[in-house]
Amino acid sequence: MQVYCVGGAVRDELLGLGVQDRDFVVVGSTPTEMESAGYKPVGKDFPVFLHPNTRDEYALARTERKTAKGYKGFQVHADPDVTLEQDLARRDLTINAIAKDESGHLIDPYSGIQDLKDKVLRHVSPAFSEDPVRILRAARFAARFIDFDVAPATMNLMREMVEKGEVDALVPERVWQEISKGLMEEKPSRMFEVLRACGALKKLLPELDALWGVPQPANHHPEIDTGVHVMMVIDYAASKQYQLPVRFAALMHDLGKGTTPKDLLPRHIDHEQRSVDLLQVLCKRLRVPNDCKELAHIVAKFHGKVHQVEKMCPETLLKFLVETDAIRQPERFGDFLLACECDIRGRTGYETQVFEKADLLLSLLKAASEVDAGAVAKLQDTPDKIKQAVYEARLNALEQALNS
Repeated sequence: MQVYCVGGAVRDELLGLGVQDRDFVVVGSTPTEMESAGYKPVGKDFPVFLHPNTRDEYALARTERKTAKGYKGFQVHADPDVTLEQDLARRDLTINAIAKDESGHLIDPYSGIQDLKDKVLRHVSPAFSEDPVRILRAARFAARFIDFDVAPATMNLMREMVEKGEVDALVPERVWQEISKGLMEEKPSRMFEVLRACGALKKLLPELDALWGVPQPANHHPEIDTGVHVMMVIDYAASKQYQLPVRFAALMHDLGKGTTPKDLLPRHIDHEQRSVDLLQVLCKRLRVPNDCKELAHIVAKFHGKVHQVEKMCPETLLKFLVETDAIRQPERFGDFLLACECDIRGRTGYETQVFEKADLLLSLLKAASEVDAGAVAKLQDTPDKIKQAVYEARLNALEQALNS
């Protein structure tokens, strides 16, 4: 039995990056032998075991044979006769197909070390085309390793996969898993650039793909192109290390601009509601988690109103706080303002724009939230009177806050 550390741990170690998890391949063993040695089986589709002490994953060396479309259409063969080189051959990218033995010796049959030096994301073999998830993974690695480029031959292979309909077989959960991971990388825009370049974005997120080439007024958007703007917005969110719901909301906030009638361009009247409608369809299709979906909804619907708050009367301001559910969910409202900040600063020349409106809205929310609704309710005798009295108390609080 021979044990090798493989994949991301070896890659990141060679790049001088911190290593979070280590995965191992075991050559020359069987499931029975692994269990006898104290390893706990956890693999559903192929033999994977947890080390009894470290809890690291140990997988038996295996090969795969394509049997149907999609990322689950494989027949797995794990046997003591499978070699390390055969196991590495089924991996996606050469930089992920490097192994290290227990003596620290590197095994690199597919020149992954050279590709690390050349900063290239290259497929290991034509078998790359058998698994459409690899398109998403390659795009995600482009977002993580921002000075790496996808090899031309790999990009061509990805285009062929899209043309053959391989991405159509991807299940929503896996698409969301990879997209959400990519949004949390250093420069998320690179993921979408790669997906656009191979044609996968049009298949997976057509609502987003439609934004490129759509103009906006240059006085508000010097970058003009809506797709370029959205990429600047999510990269700004990443630069501030904002959480996934904020980044997803930033990505989705302008979807409606892709459906603006051409005779209205470059203006986008009522694009907010169109954004909401498209967002609902997209979130249902990808089964987006509620925290991401709900924040994206209020950002898409209300981000335009943030620019108007200084002109709003107290009644309109209170209505805005109620419609965004800010009083009941102040933390989410804070995330809403972060996404709006990204929208403002994700424009050419606006990267350091002061966002005073956020401070104003937070101070007004604080004033409205400090109203003791319970105490106000005790002085009334019907539900309608309670509702009106609480409304008037909060309105009065906003007026005092504005005057001060």
